[in-house]
Amino acid sequence: MKTFSYKIDPLTSENYLEVYLKGQQLMNNPFLNKGLAFSYEERMNLGLDGFLRDQILTVDEQAERSYEMFLRKHDDLEKYIFLQGVLNRNETLFYHLLHKNLKEMLPIVYTPTVGKACQLMSHIIRKFRGIYITEENIHNIDTIFQHIELPEIYLIVVTDGERILGLGDLGSDGMGIPVGKINLYIAAGGLNPGCCLPITLDVGTNNPARLNDPLYIGVRKQRLDGPAYYKFIEKFVLGIRRNFPHALLQWEDFSKNKAFDLLERYNQRVLSFNDDIQGTGATALAALYSAFKIKNTKFKDERYVIVGMGQAGSGVCFNIQKAMLEEGLDASEIKQRIFAVDIQGLLVDDMPNLENQMKPFAQRRSDLVDWNLDNSNFIGLKDVIKNSKATVVVGVTAQPNLFDGEILRMMSENTDRPVIFALSNPTSKSECTPKDVYEHTKGKGLIAAGSPFDPVEGQYGTMYASQCNNMYIFPGVGLGALVSKTPYITYKMFMAASKRLSSLVSKEELSKGLLLPEMNNIREISAQIAIAVAKEARDCGLGRLATDDEIELFVRKSQWDGNYYNYRAGKK
Repeated sequence: MKTFSYKIDPLTSENYLEVYLKGQQLMNNPFLNKGLAFSYEERMNLGLDGFLRDQILTVDEQAERSYEMFLRKHDDLEKYIFLQGVLNRNETLFYHLLHKNLKEMLPIVYTPTVGKACQLMSHIIRKFRGIYITEENIHNIDTIFQHIELPEIYLIVVTDGERILGLGDLGSDGMGIPVGKINLYIAAGGLNPGCCLPITLDVGTNNPARLNDPLYIGVRKQRLDGPAYYKFIEKFVLGIRRNFPHALLQWEDFSKNKAFDLLERYNQRVLSFNDDIQGTGATALAALYSAFKIKNTKFKDERYVIVGMGQAGSGVCFNIQKAMLEEGLDASEIKQRIFAVDIQGLLVDDMPNLENQMKPFAQRRSDLVDWNLDNSNFIGLKDVIKNSKATVVVGVTAQPNLFDGEILRMMSENTDRPVIFALSNPTSKSECTPKDVYEHTKGKGLIAAGSPFDPVEGQYGTMYASQCNNMYIFPGVGLGALVSKTPYITYKMFMAASKRLSSLVSKEELSKGLLLPEMNNIREISAQIAIAVAKEARDCGLGRLATDDEIELFVRKSQWDGNYYNYRAGKK
């Protein structure tokens, strides 16, 4: 079923693809199709003569034409549909176009537009990408995987669609997320699209809007749960190990409890990580490293309030905890500096039914006796900000305007330069806006947001908001893990990624209050993070033995350049 193979000419050392399709079959294959970039020799040898107009275009010329049509779309959803159309016709052109215009197109192919696209996926879908695994076909998983036309799979992004961004259970319409994440792995990290596979585990949905939508095309029943769900996942993971033993598996947008369970069960059985937990935590950690460079403080000097103790919030807490451990604080001292808040208010150790990820960050009730509270039966966010003397507040709640003017002013009273992270996606779910921070901190706040925001200008000068986008971290971590051949990923690898990312923020950017580097050179940022991860893998005894120079060479050579290969006709 393979449609091509990677080859090297033994005489000239030329890299080329040996392709097993001809004519219109070749042109209908999005990975192999070059459109008008097929050379005259390829047109003759591959049965394309007469099927194409006369001109031969470079990929840059094709991208220029596509960009012109992209600009004609006046609605972000239409732009998304257009770009998916390019992806479904010609993958190389799509990634070339995306890489050249990443800052402009990133909000289209991923947050915030991908959220709207997922909500409407059954209505707008034109062509199916990736693999859908269901209860009905899980027994046939080996055959399904063997029918994949790609010669080798090194990256898999998988979701079950239960917690898509801040939008909840979208069932199999959540496939837009694995597709989008792979778009970013390739455009930002430089992975070859010929080795990447998006997968959706379609185990039903509990969303009435999906079940009652006559156009919904996923499994139309209540979501699989309990022991049957975990048995299904086990069959899936075993299928991955049998068929793609060298692949990295990224868990994406699973519900909170399942995400933690799956990470714990499989993180050392299969090369894998959870971007919502580990990627978010590592990106936020990098932004905090930068913020404290601006403030000239250390982690142990700050007081942290984390609001929303799901996957992202727990990941942020865990990373702050590890950073303070590195600075020499013990567990008791760390607990006095991290204050975790969820729907029940401040987490306290005597609360019933605390979830497992919450328990390490729950405060001792005895430590709160001197707090001045509005209501002794409920310790709300404003109580926590006031009594903890918080200097950093991180929101991952999907509750817009949660950080109101009063809270932002209280933060300014606690510290001259409050650190405000409003990380929820899409933009409509952000806990506050940069404009809010600007007005209520008099331009002194240091802000990072989950979605892109324009700079704010006014009487206090210009405030810049960094987009705390996981794209800074996960492509480089994935590439570094694959290059190093580590059997699993440790928290120290993520910390190495965070430190390297922060080190890439220039002095000029720090002077503007930016906490993360500009995305214009994201391919190089990903390479630097991959190198740092591979070095940490080597140093901890898990990665391949290689010098620093060799590791850098491996990473550079593994990044796909976004150009067409030469083709030669082959026989299966």
